[in-house]
Amino acid sequence: MIDGMHAQIVLYDGFDPLDAIAPFEVLAAGGEYMAGDLQVSLVSAEGPRAVTSGTHGVTLHASAAIDPDSPGCIIVPGASGPVDGDPDDGVETIPVLLARAAQTDLTPLLSKAFDNPDITVATVCGGAVVLAMSGLIEGRHAVTHYLGMDLLDAAGVVPVAARVVDDGDLVTAGGVTSGLDLALHLLDRWYGPRIPHAVERLFEYERRGTVWRNIGREPVEG
Repeated sequence: MIDGMHAQIVLYDGFDPLDAIAPFEVLAAGGEYMAGDLQVSLVSAEGPRAVTSGTHGVTLHASAAIDPDSPGCIIVPGASGPVDGDPDDGVETIPVLLARAAQTDLTPLLSKAFDNPDITVATVCGGAVVLAMSGLIEGRHAVTHYLGMDLLDAAGVVPVAARVVDDGDLVTAGGVTSGLDLALHLLDRWYGPRIPHAVERLFEYERRGTVWRNIGREPVEG
């Protein structure tokens, strides 16, 4: 754990608002309990700008560019939009939005972040698919929304059906509400149980599921 860490929540066009705001709120509250030792900000690959989500045009403002040299974590949310539809007819489905994000400057910036031992790259929901489409997590263990698990598999990622998957410098979470559990797990991993417990009390929310790690005895299938 490094003092003065920075949690960067990534925004890109079509992002899912709850994927970004849930971990933002949890980590911001954790930072308050840490007397400001943890800073939290909304960022984008392009720098400060208004970023429109995929949910009814809700817009958030990125205050800075992604900094792959700043110790802490970078969290990539999923996208919000239609699941079905023909992209050839102009329907911007969630896979189209995720693929578009993967083709921006987000990919080289995240690649640099993975090269930094002081950064954990984390994702919520379809954020893991962005990393998979970018070729950044081939062979790694990860989870996304259950509707996108086949996309991880197709990209050479090892899909794990868990609420949160901790694969070292890569921590991924499932569907939209799992962003709460992801952020609480990161607080626990960095600072121990007292800080996330205080946040749980404040939010009247308790973490769900067991965090999956690639350690320990494997279960025998009966």
